[in-house]
Amino acid sequence: MPNILICDDEKDIVNALKIYLSDPDYQIFEAWNDREALEIFEKSAEGCFDAILMDIMMPQMDGITAMTKIHEKSNIPIILLTAKSEDADKILGLNVGADDYITKPFHPLEVTARVKSQLRRYLKLGGGVQSSEVYTIGGIELR
Repeated sequence: MPNILICDDEKDIVNALKIYLSDPDYQIFEAWNDREALEIFEKSAEGCFDAILMDIMMPQMDGITAMTKIHEKSNIPIILLTAKSEDADKILGLNVGADDYITKPFHPLEVTARVKSQLRRYLKLGGGVQSSEVYTIGGIELR
């Protein structure tokens, strides 16, 4: 079951995304600022989340900084949601590691399609699968 973390300081946006992403196969988690999202990510088990939707302009920490910190530990897909619609903002977001960039206002069905696309790619390539197999050769263990 894919776990998705939604981080936005606008509760209406989080609630709308929860409705559109309500799929019995998804587990949705919420954060109301990027610092909280980072704490939830760091406290979760490694590989717990399969995608993150994150606003850039947040009151405590910007989404770019939070995304960079998350990507230091994981290759989880991060989709930035933002009102920053200038081409330079989009280019910056994608160049520093966003897997997708969606400007507000957005159509929730488009966000849903983009999340499904990122999950398909991430899970198909094995990003969300943690192998429990251990191979031992002599004194060397491979996990």
